[in-house]
Amino acid sequence: MQNQVVIFVLGYLGLTPFYLFVFGTTQLREWQAAISKQGFIIYSMAILCFLAGTLWGRAQARSDADTFRLVISNLLVLFSVAAVLVAQLWLSALLLMLGYLAIFWYESNSEVLPIWYRRLRLHLTAGVVLAHSLFCAAHFLAAP
Repeated sequence: MQNQVVIFVLGYLGLTPFYLFVFGTTQLREWQAAISKQGFIIYSMAILCFLAGTLWGRAQARSDADTFRLVISNLLVLFSVAAVLVAQLWLSALLLMLGYLAIFWYESNSEVLPIWYRRLRLHLTAGVVLAHSLFCAAHFLAAP
């Protein structure tokens, strides 16, 4: 039960930097806004890689070989790194958002997860998708 509480707290606290970076992107100017934009993209990549690592960890914990899950976890990391290398920050954010949706879809359709965790992942994924949508909207609203 204590692990469940820690998972909830860390999960929701993990949303905070997304929204702080969006705030910085919209409310700060010059180099501070640029750092907020880069911070958003880099933090998003880090969290997506972390989620890919959880797939890897669950595959390792299984007694049967789960090669496909191991490959998916690695492909998600490569995808997130490639998304960050895109020249347009809004496109990076959009690609990373698609990565979050893909991992949620994969987990929902390929794993038997506890109801509380499935619900938590739905809420956290919705929060991340909203943050990415706000980031993209801020980019387009600020464009000349």
